[in-house]
Amino acid sequence: MLSVWCLLAGMAAAHEVLPSIADMTEVDGRLVFEVEANLESFVAGIDLAEVSDTNEADEAARYDALRAMGPAELEAEFREFWPEMARRITIEADGARLAPDLDGMMIPEVGNIELVRPAQLTFSVALPEGAETVRMGWDRAFGTLVLRQMGVEAPYDGYLEAGSMSDEITLSGGGQAGPWLTFVNYIPVGFDHIVPLGLDHILFVLGLFFLSTHLAPLLWQVSAFTLAHTITLALAALGYVRIPPEIVEPLIAASIVFVAVENIFSRGLSPWRPVVIFGFGLLHGLGFASVLGQFGLPPGSFVPALIGFNVGVELGQLAVIAVIAVFVYLAVQIDRGDSDVPLASVFYAVTGGALLVLSYLALTGSGVWGGSLMDEIPVWVFIVPTALLMMLCFASVLLRDQIDAYRRIVAIPASAGIAVVGLWWFFERVFL
Repeated sequence: MLSVWCLLAGMAAAHEVLPSIADMTEVDGRLVFEVEANLESFVAGIDLAEVSDTNEADEAARYDALRAMGPAELEAEFREFWPEMARRITIEADGARLAPDLDGMMIPEVGNIELVRPAQLTFSVALPEGAETVRMGWDRAFGTLVLRQMGVEAPYDGYLEAGSMSDEITLSGGGQAGPWLTFVNYIPVGFDHIVPLGLDHILFVLGLFFLSTHLAPLLWQVSAFTLAHTITLALAALGYVRIPPEIVEPLIAASIVFVAVENIFSRGLSPWRPVVIFGFGLLHGLGFASVLGQFGLPPGSFVPALIGFNVGVELGQLAVIAVIAVFVYLAVQIDRGDSDVPLASVFYAVTGGALLVLSYLALTGSGVWGGSLMDEIPVWVFIVPTALLMMLCFASVLLRDQIDAYRRIVAIPASAGIAVVGLWWFFERVFL
């Protein structure tokens, strides 16, 4: 169990895949796109829709070599690649497709090659006379694109998942989504940053879950956590609070270790735990705010976007709790003497066995199970721990005559695995 959780820890690596941000402006009959992007990943040919970390890609060595190049050398590499990229960018004006021209780029000097080096790419298209609307998108391999219209009243602002096209954008403005639509649009963005992208937040929530089999302790913890991260998410997004990720991210990892270790030594909700959870929630809110900072929020619809994002985060957390609760329900009921032992045995044996087979297929890259969940996180990251959890539940049912079988056989080992991952993340984020 611990070895698999250690493998999971390796998913939080330094070569993070971030969305590209494009500002679109009409200038003298041309539509100009100024894009902040990771040019090395484009040139290397990494499929950004399939990985969350460039180290996972087959082209990782090529990517690292490009990261080490100076601005002039990388610019030459990109100009050679540009014709291919241009073919994979779709820009339409009133339904007619337009070919983009490369106008220039600004590439920073080589810094820490373990960190993303965002560059400024500028390309444009000549607009047909009288054009009124445009649509824009690019190949899914280039990843997520945040598209922002500039220089008009009520501008369009879109978060385009990999490979998707924007809605029709009125060049004169007025295409800004209303408060309700903005709220709805940002819910999946928040959810996506918990499931599947927020592995550290997922583990923290699981740490809250495994403290006790009773509902009240979970409600107290989740309420404190939700209130806290909502406060700092709002304050940080509004610009009132800013703490460098180099400080926040290790502390988030430490919070995972704390809740998991306390689960091992505490049999219930201590008086100080909700207070501590509230403090950790403040840190996690800053982590969510750093996600928003990658692409910003639409200025004219800031509040509904922020609320929608936060609702998505909450739904993601509740989804994690709900799924785990369903899986462990029979084991908990058996431990209390309130359920059908043969039914539970069959459920865990069949479910655990099936998930172990799927885990093998995922780890060996066989078929669809060797792919990625939601096009970003490898399937095995979720299937393997779940399979092992099912086997622990099966063992607790078989050993139900022992005192506190669920806690000793399921909750404590799961918490220990969570603590190991959190400890590794802390070490990695501080020293590597």
